[in-house]
Amino acid sequence: MTANKKHVPNRLVHEKSPYLLQHAYNPVNWYPWCDEAFEKAKAEDKPIFLSIGYSTCHWCHVMERESFEDENVARLLNQYYVPIKVDREERPDIDHIYMNVCQALTGHGGWPLTIFMTPDQKPFFAGTYFPRNDRMGMQGLITILETLQDAWQSKRNLLLESSQQILEHISKESESGYAEITEDIFDTAFREFQRHFDATFGGFGHAPKFPTPHNLMFLLRYWKRNKEPQALLMVEKTLDAMYKGGIYDHIGFGFCRYSTDKKWLVPHFEKMLYDNALLAMAYLEAYQATHKEKYGIIARDVLTYVLRDMTSPEGGFYSAEDADSEGEEGKFYLWTPDEVSQVLGEEAGRAFCLNYDINHKGNFEGRSIPNLINNHLPFEALKELQASGEKLFAHREKRIHPFKDDKILTGWNGLMIGAMALAGRVLKDERFTNAAARAVSFIGSHLFNEEGRLLARYRDGEAKNPAFADDYAFLIHGLIELYETTYEPQYLKRALALTDQLMDLFWDIRQGGLYIYGNDSEALITRPKEIYDGATPSGNSVTALNLLRLARLTGNSSLEERAHQLFRAFSYELRRYPIGYSFALMALLFSLSKGQEVVLVSPRREEAEPFMNILHESFRPFTVSLFYRPGDGEMEALAPFLKAYGKEGERTKAYICEGFACQAPVTDKETFEKQLN
Repeated sequence: MTANKKHVPNRLVHEKSPYLLQHAYNPVNWYPWCDEAFEKAKAEDKPIFLSIGYSTCHWCHVMERESFEDENVARLLNQYYVPIKVDREERPDIDHIYMNVCQALTGHGGWPLTIFMTPDQKPFFAGTYFPRNDRMGMQGLITILETLQDAWQSKRNLLLESSQQILEHISKESESGYAEITEDIFDTAFREFQRHFDATFGGFGHAPKFPTPHNLMFLLRYWKRNKEPQALLMVEKTLDAMYKGGIYDHIGFGFCRYSTDKKWLVPHFEKMLYDNALLAMAYLEAYQATHKEKYGIIARDVLTYVLRDMTSPEGGFYSAEDADSEGEEGKFYLWTPDEVSQVLGEEAGRAFCLNYDINHKGNFEGRSIPNLINNHLPFEALKELQASGEKLFAHREKRIHPFKDDKILTGWNGLMIGAMALAGRVLKDERFTNAAARAVSFIGSHLFNEEGRLLARYRDGEAKNPAFADDYAFLIHGLIELYETTYEPQYLKRALALTDQLMDLFWDIRQGGLYIYGNDSEALITRPKEIYDGATPSGNSVTALNLLRLARLTGNSSLEERAHQLFRAFSYELRRYPIGYSFALMALLFSLSKGQEVVLVSPRREEAEPFMNILHESFRPFTVSLFYRPGDGEMEALAPFLKAYGKEGERTKAYICEGFACQAPVTDKETFEKQLN
């Protein structure tokens, strides 16, 4: 999606955000979020028109074409308002606050997010997409702009009163105090997932269907702990159905954002880095849990797509790919039988079309999204079509590609580092481990300022915005995963240093929990905390698990106590609606389950690798592991208890501790595996 350059550029032309640059040639006199805009609004006594979206958002493109490229809309905005554009992926703090406003006022949210507010940032009207003109009982943007301009002049006291009430509502702190969290919370969540489960097509609820992989990751842990077959059944059914659907790109790999229907057939075609990171983790964990090769293959293909299409030359991971190309949603991904046959020949083309539901009628606007929904052949049978798929991919590469948002976000990179590291050890593929290590190096070189403060976004040579709680949490998670893959102390050391910085900048010393933005960041109208696990897990949920893992890895019990303070801070929310906090429940399960700490002691890493392979080949979500070369001062500084383990020159020993008790060390693989299981 490129900017329409027929107009004189506005201030957004100086920005780095691809989303803001898409609007740089609108006739609207856009400002980025900046002091200049608010000072202008105060000086000219105008309300703010705030529009929030992201570069690969389909309805954001529609609203731009309909309204923000329209001269009449631009005239109203420029004359009566100060219009501000915000990239939600660059400023999740702003987006979170005003999305809460929209949901409080309208009962729903989404993007584009449209906010009308006073010059001091207090909102008085909110919505999402608006058509340019009135349509079927829905007010159009022109009508809204005119109505609110009139109200600003003649009924301002009502607008200000409304904005104050909205501000008070969204500023209310969550109920303080402690609601006891008992272990039946996991059973309650499991039953809720059962109630919402679609036994026919997998997933939960009705259309539209979102992958939400952390729901599946919680269910895998519930299955592991409770030996509950229904939990595993829900996971496998959903993973199989998503892979078979059109939400998965069967030609080039990777998952789209979500499905518009219950069958997972028709997606909104944008691909997001965070979805593919979390889904890769879910498929890898399912592979460990079931040892079914297909899940490992799907995860490998997803990450191959990321390495091929979503990785910068320097090693950072790009954010997203658009749904639209050539102005049409999904055009890049659609096929006709004739085109397939032209590429493959008649016989191979017919076989491919038969298997992947490509026909003359089409399943999306006259053309076909390849899918396997009605194909009941075993997964292995599809290998025969692999060569055909590769030829179609080579042909598709000649098409005009969807727009790629090439900004590098610290948090989403943290998730992908975690996925790559997990894949490296589960699939024994150095490509993925090396990709995770390169991304960590990229962040270390490009996303810290001179004071050592982590930053949120890098693009085109510029790092910007103090990192948010999610950025820290996701990156720390990735570093822990990379440590348990490579056993290089530097990754554990970085995870601990970032945890210290996170606590210093974000921790609520009065009630516990992490604020979304740091105490050194721009102060907004509220300073919220969030534990809801939506499209991505919350920074608080991921941090709870990080703290618990780091406590077990280092023997530092104060980290575990901080995790329990975090649980207490959000205990009312967790008790009230458990399935909305599936990653937080994963952390709670880790805390309350009989976990294992494994220490592998050996003078050489290679000698310990057979033990590592045993450790990593099965699903062990409540286990942490360390590798220690006797006399390694760096590891002893991180985990002082290691000094008691092993002496120079001894053969590999494996120590397994469980439930605060350690077993005698073992030196043979068979005994080690028996003790582990």
